[in-house]
Amino acid sequence: MTRTRKTLLTLVAIATPILVGGFVIQERATRDGVRLFEQVMSIVGDRFVDSVSASALYEKAARGLLKELKDPYTELYTPKQLEAFNTTTGGFYGGVGMLIEEQEGSIVISKVYPHTPAEEAGIHEGDKIIQVDTSSTRGWKIDQVSSRLKGEPGTKVTAKFARPGWSDPITATFTRRVIRIPAIPFGIMLDGKIGYVPVQNFNETSSPELAQQIIRLQSEGAKGLVVDLRGNPGGFLDQALEMSNLFLARGQEILSVRDRQGISEQHKAERDPVAPKLPLVILTDGYSASASEIVAGALQDHDRALVVGTTSFGKGLVQSVYRLDGGYAIKLTTGKWYTPSGRSIQKERKLLDDGQFVEVRPDSMESDSVRKARPRFKSDAGRVVFGGGAITPDLIIPYDTLTSVEQKVAKALGMKGQDTYITLYDYAFEEKGKVKPDFVVTPAMRDEFYNRLQKKGVVVDRKDYDAAQDYINRLIDTRISRLAFGDSTAKRREVSEDIQLMKALDLLRKGQTQRDLFALTSPTTPPSGIKR
Repeated sequence: MTRTRKTLLTLVAIATPILVGGFVIQERATRDGVRLFEQVMSIVGDRFVDSVSASALYEKAARGLLKELKDPYTELYTPKQLEAFNTTTGGFYGGVGMLIEEQEGSIVISKVYPHTPAEEAGIHEGDKIIQVDTSSTRGWKIDQVSSRLKGEPGTKVTAKFARPGWSDPITATFTRRVIRIPAIPFGIMLDGKIGYVPVQNFNETSSPELAQQIIRLQSEGAKGLVVDLRGNPGGFLDQALEMSNLFLARGQEILSVRDRQGISEQHKAERDPVAPKLPLVILTDGYSASASEIVAGALQDHDRALVVGTTSFGKGLVQSVYRLDGGYAIKLTTGKWYTPSGRSIQKERKLLDDGQFVEVRPDSMESDSVRKARPRFKSDAGRVVFGGGAITPDLIIPYDTLTSVEQKVAKALGMKGQDTYITLYDYAFEEKGKVKPDFVVTPAMRDEFYNRLQKKGVVVDRKDYDAAQDYINRLIDTRISRLAFGDSTAKRREVSEDIQLMKALDLLRKGQTQRDLFALTSPTTPPSGIKR
């Protein structure tokens, strides 16, 4: 007994100096690091060839620190950048209701939101902003124009616009209002009984907007639903949870989040679903990311949706925003999230010397060799779902590819993309008041577009142009129909060209239940490397 006690005391006596020594080494390293930073700041501030203010030096140092973390999703926001971030994700801002873009040195209206001061003043897409209040916008960048147009709701701002085909500028005085940027531009019924809803982002109103569309479409007799998450980059986590809950039963897991200590926080559906049994197809592509993948992954794991399209982006990280002094903020990656089956969908990426992050295995997620190495999980019903990066659709339908001559014409147009865009936009703007909703692109319209391209200096071989008439028709049709009749009508007109959506509609026509949809897409033999 005495010998044992001595042994324990000896171990403690030996261990204590090691622990103390560890703290001493850590404190010394911290002091050395602080001294190094202070010396570098001092020398740069005093001796660098160009004068740099102390505040600018500290901001650069902060950005350098974050960059060295080699995380593409960690960022330092200036006050203006934070405002833009909040506008994009929050869905609300004080302004006049216009989306603007830069074209050949001019600031052009690319979209006018409905029920806004801009729409009420008769502002059109294609109008160029040439003056804000008493200041000319010549040489201004987008953020300069945007910051002058935005302001406190109830205040006024005056702007002048140049409109194609009009000799005199148009002057409009707006009273700023809270502008709501919709996450869902429309919801429509296709084939008489199948609802289609595109979700463009996950802002503060995404889930309520989708719920409203689902309720309306069901009341109109929808027997199935397509939720389009293609091109959706994500947004608020809570909206992804609420959107998943529109289809999942109370208590079902949606995702879990683990921090660096491995502590897991589980998120479950907290209320009864709006559409518990409505047959559902989710569309995804390589630009469906983050919150989009949370929804697709949860519904796939619980066999509540059939995922159709192409493999998603693969962002399985969680960011938190921390406000800092002076109006700054830091967006920091603080955890990883996992689907209900335990999948991490974070796709491996590496940092290049030019600062770009690229996939380690681009465009190879669904090859047989890669699939064999990917971890496999099971859905609630025992279906195989893949981990190891991104959401793999239950049914992979690639985008329709262009023919060789169409690719050649697209490349020629892309060589002068800005000129092509302006030429098409101006032509569509002139045509929008002349066409009816059932218009058809005619040879004369293609000829007119070609002649305008030539005058603009966009060189396209005429034989190739004529051979690619289907591609040209789509360009003209989409632009005119969007300007003349809005996004929903334009989508109806282009449905037949969207092979992923067409496949979803075909499945929903044939399947009466969610189980039917899985049966319709179940392979007769298992994919390579999968055992059942």
